Amino acid sequence: MQKRQKKYSVPKVLNKVCNFNQNYYKQGSIKQKMKKLIPILLIVLMVYIIIGAVFPFINQPVISKETKYSIYKSQYTGDGITSERAYILSDNGEALEERIRMIAQAEKRIILSTFEFRTDESGKKILAALLSAAERGVQIQLLVDGVSEFTNVKGNEYFYALSDLQNTEIRIYNPVSLLRPWSLMGRLHDKYLIADDNLYILGGRNTYDYFLGNQEGYKNYDWDVLVYNKETVQGESMKQLLAYFTGIWNLPECKKFNNNIKIWKKDSVKQATEELITIYKNMQQEYPEWFQTIDYYGKTEPVNNIQLISNPTTPYAKEPIVFYKITQLMQNAKEEVIFHTPYIICNDWMLGEITKVSKAVPKVTMLTNSVANNGNPFGAMDYQNNKGKILDTGIQILEYDGGISYHGKCFVIDHNLSAIGSFNWDMRSTYIDTELMLVIDSEAINKNLREAMGVYEEKSLIVTGKDDYIIPDGMVPQKISAKRENRIRILKIFGKAFRFLM
Repeated sequence: MQKRQKKYSVPKVLNKVCNFNQNYYKQGSIKQKMKKLIPILLIVLMVYIIIGAVFPFINQPVISKETKYSIYKSQYTGDGITSERAYILSDNGEALEERIRMIAQAEKRIILSTFEFRTDESGKKILAALLSAAERGVQIQLLVDGVSEFTNVKGNEYFYALSDLQNTEIRIYNPVSLLRPWSLMGRLHDKYLIADDNLYILGGRNTYDYFLGNQEGYKNYDWDVLVYNKETVQGESMKQLLAYFTGIWNLPECKKFNNNIKIWKKDSVKQATEELITIYKNMQQEYPEWFQTIDYYGKTEPVNNIQLISNPTTPYAKEPIVFYKITQLMQNAKEEVIFHTPYIICNDWMLGEITKVSKAVPKVTMLTNSVANNGNPFGAMDYQNNKGKILDTGIQILEYDGGISYHGKCFVIDHNLSAIGSFNWDMRSTYIDTELMLVIDSEAINKNLREAMGVYEEKSLIVTGKDDYIIPDGMVPQKISAKRENRIRILKIFGKAFRFLM
């Protein structure tokens, strides 16, 4: 018996073919639409991030009545010698050495807060010392800014090696989240190291090769101050710093670093641990003096008073407390004010406060990087644009032109007050970032800091006009490279609109 063949009419066959083609093209058109839609979605996301990140900082907070009424000069001066003593760390090599010594000799706890932490040569040495301290039972608390976590810490086996130890905790200030762009700008700019209850270092140095050690290659010059208490109890400035740290450590914006090591990371973390142990042993052999107990009392100078000045710790727009307090202190000077800043980016209110200092004090001098010497392209661009306005405040400007970018943030008032810290004279430090300045009443520290600052002032151009200078004998000013000039031209296009973020 023959099988009956299924018959298809021509119209039915044509209809099936047409339906197939329609479905095929419909799918193709969806793919084409998706290809067009993806760039649009990316643009919308970028606009959302930019607007969310920028708009919260357009309106800059003003000084409150409470802050105005809380400032009086006598709180920064003292009548007699305190139990705390201080020493200025002006050299990058010594800055690393003292950090290693403090960590190596700590018995109870170590607190390290830093804006940026990298695992280069000096960064690994610090991590190796922290790892060794943790292994001998010292409590370690490490606080790192969210941008550094995003670029250097997250996924880094060396930080996992440290965080894996039971008595170590790493927290991240304001982790980067593109879904919350309004929180992207506010950063932790503090830099300090605390060992037990009687010793700390505070200043402007980040934790990597540019600032620590004598390695070859690019570097920045900066300042720290070491504070030692000869008594076993906490000194007044130590109490202030610990209270500040505790407050910021417990903020909801400070998140615990995720130390859940992925299974594929375990071998690399083990290798990193072994490498850090080896680095520490090598340091002990190569630099035995770093691990020797020293006479901190003999090394440090007596002080009459130490006060910590800080910005609010919220990641959002901040009342400009640090800027206001230091300019108020400067206005009370009788003879002279000298301040150093790597960059100066001011709004009209800030320029007005500087003008008040200039009018109140017989001699006011500022040192900043020349355009050619400035390692911050935004700072170089804005200074070139607004040098005339800064000159109009009446201050004397010196431009450091020594060939290595100067990152120092310090000032002296008359012959007794000095300050070192993280505050740059720009709008970012004034309104956006956390900042610390340590104000010290001590004629000896003032004298030492003046001498150290003078090393940079001797290598500086004396500004007499927007384009006019007195050039010290034997000094040849740097020429601005074509590459830097082009970069500045490009930045000028957007610089005016977004300088409140710089």
